[in-house]
Amino acid sequence: MNEIRGKIIKFGDNIDTDLIIAAHRLTLGSDYEKLVKYTFENFDPQFLEKVENGQTIIVAGRNFGSGSSREQAPYVLKHSGVKAILAESFARIFFRNAINIGLPVFIAPSVSEFGMNQDELVIIPTTGEVKNLTNGEKIAIEPLPEFFVEILDNGGIVGYLKKRSLV
Repeated sequence: MNEIRGKIIKFGDNIDTDLIIAAHRLTLGSDYEKLVKYTFENFDPQFLEKVENGQTIIVAGRNFGSGSSREQAPYVLKHSGVKAILAESFARIFFRNAINIGLPVFIAPSVSEFGMNQDELVIIPTTGEVKNLTNGEKIAIEPLPEFFVEILDNGGIVGYLKKRSLV
C-alpha cells in the first residue's frame, strides 16, 4: 500500500452512521452519486465544500462509525473524496465495511489531539507512521493485517475476489 496524502478534516468522538448519511436518505438506494450529496448534511453542512476531491483525511476521536451497520456510510465518505480515516477507535462493523469497499481506516491512539483542520498529512502504512507536513509532528498507527492490505490494494473485497477468480 502506497503512502496516502491529504488535508485534515477533524471530528470528535461518537460520529455515528446517522450523522454520516441520514437514514431517510437511504431511499435513494445504492445511487452513490445522489447519496454523496447528503454526506454529513445535518452535522456538518459544509463538509462537501471542505473536501478536496481525493485529498481529504478525516481525523477523529473514539467510536467512529457507531450506530447502524449500513455500508452506505463508508461509501459516501469514499465517494465524497475522503482518502483515509484516522481515529482512536472505530465501530467494528464500520471498520470492516470501510476495508471491504476500499477505504483505508487506521487506528491511532491520541490522534484526536494531532493536527488541525487543513494541516497536510502523509500516512505511510508500511512503516506505521503519520507525518504532519504542516507542523512536523509524527504519530504511529496500528498496522493493518496483511489480508486487509491486500483487500485495499485491490480497491475492496470485490476486486480482491475478482483477482483470485472467486467472483
